[in-house]
Amino acid sequence: MRVIVAAVGRLKGGPERDLAVRYAERAAAGGRRIGWQGVGVVEVGESRSRRPEDRRREEAVALAAAVPEIAAIVALDAAGEVLSSPQLAARLGRWRDAGTPAVAFLIGGADGLADSLQRGAQLRLAFGTATWPHQLVRIMLLEQLYRAMTILSGHPYHRV
Repeated sequence: MRVIVAAVGRLKGGPERDLAVRYAERAAAGGRRIGWQGVGVVEVGESRSRRPEDRRREEAVALAAAVPEIAAIVALDAAGEVLSSPQLAARLGRWRDAGTPAVAFLIGGADGLADSLQRGAQLRLAFGTATWPHQLVRIMLLEQLYRAMTILSGHPYHRV
């Protein structure tokens, strides 16, 4: 199963990018042992349209292009479901065990994700009720993917 993080915006060089790359590499390396074929990050540009709904629509087209034809879609959304790390790992494990070829996590820009992407998602996921900058959400998501991989593989990284 491929794991893809498609995000609006680009992380500039520096500690944020370094941390994101570190978690993506760790998740990809360990994920091979549990049936993951990789963890990829796709960055799409932010729309320059004036109206928020136009920005969301343009960004949705770019994000959708990063999603494989057959994939479970997870929309990151502040109003989504809050899952514990073991619950997220279990969901990923079920998709893997069901033969799902890919899981795509979608992170919108400052205006959020278009309704069309949210409606097509198998899961709307939130990291609590606070609003987070999308750059930090990417890092938190990649850490949670690494953590999920360690939970599924029985590695001691995750402690309750």
